[in-house]
Amino acid sequence: MTAMFLRLAGCGALLVMVGCRVSQPGNGESSLMNGIKHQITVGGREIRNPLGDGPDVVAQGKTAFGAYCIACHGLDGQNTGVPFAAQMSPPVPLLTSKPVQDYTDGQLKWIVENGISPSGMPASRGILSDEEMWSIVVYLRHLPTAGSMGEPCFYSGSCTGEQAEAGSSGEQQGEDAKRGRTSHASATNR
Repeated sequence: MTAMFLRLAGCGALLVMVGCRVSQPGNGESSLMNGIKHQITVGGREIRNPLGDGPDVVAQGKTAFGAYCIACHGLDGQNTGVPFAAQMSPPVPLLTSKPVQDYTDGQLKWIVENGISPSGMPASRGILSDEEMWSIVVYLRHLPTAGSMGEPCFYSGSCTGEQAEAGSSGEQQGEDAKRGRTSHASATNR
């Protein structure tokens, strides 16, 4: 009886260990989940962005994105310099990718506002204003080229006084990257 119990307990433990293994989703799983998110779970499909698409809104969105989104999505929305982005399950998406860009503006605002559980995408309701969320949506439609803005300085430990004063907006970091100023860690990790 004890031997039978130990065998069953061992089999149960093995099943738990195998079932709890984290791995990247396959193409089929990704396709299925994207379809479910686009058609069922993500709301806001019919809601229109009230801010328009002007350069001032893009600039406002860049600032809001820099304050709220760069820790996970990088300065460019394409995970540049984010050390954990590919290791998450599911991985942090490239915001220029077709599955992300295929969302309507209303759906993107819904995602920013409500997050996506259990992906790691947090909700910003109560943190960002509606105007900030909508401006982020506009900025997502105008993201820069991957790597063109460098990496968030807090991952390389290269934040300067100017960057700390500017906050997390990435404005100074982007200017530094354009001028070719990068930290040693930044230059060697690409």
